[in-house]
Amino acid sequence: MNNKSERGQSLVELAISLVVLLYLLSGAVELGILFFQYVQLRDAAQEGALYGSTKPYDLPGIEARIRGASGSPIDLQSPDVTIKISADGIDSGDAAYYTKACEGWGIKVEVSFTHKVFMPFMPKIIGRDTIPLTGSVTDTILSPYKPTTPAPCSPPP
Repeated sequence: MNNKSERGQSLVELAISLVVLLYLLSGAVELGILFFQYVQLRDAAQEGALYGSTKPYDLPGIEARIRGASGSPIDLQSPDVTIKISADGIDSGDAAYYTKACEGWGIKVEVSFTHKVFMPFMPKIIGRDTIPLTGSVTDTILSPYKPTTPAPCSPPP
């Protein structure tokens, strides 16, 4: 009679341990995917900043380089991926960006994406079901002007 109850006890211990181990394994997988997505965003930002350092006024070209950098694990062509470009604090949406970005200034590219947590119960633990990720890179502007419209340079703000 002792052997049967010991086998049942072992089975219960295995079941409990297996649930805990699988939960930990899924957490490690989630963290691995998060890290891989962050690296992809940072690499895409690096690609855009590198291109922008020689052509800071070619905003469609910078965005095309970013979106074409990679397609996995995040589809960078997706509208869920947001891109922000600035030169020493002047946002690319500001008209001053085109007249003030000078050689030696920094061009900053930020690529953002919101990761949806797939691990069960994790949203309850962290208090939300998404995790915002942003890859950011700043490079030095090497060639500031459009070839057709040279403008006087001003020092960084």
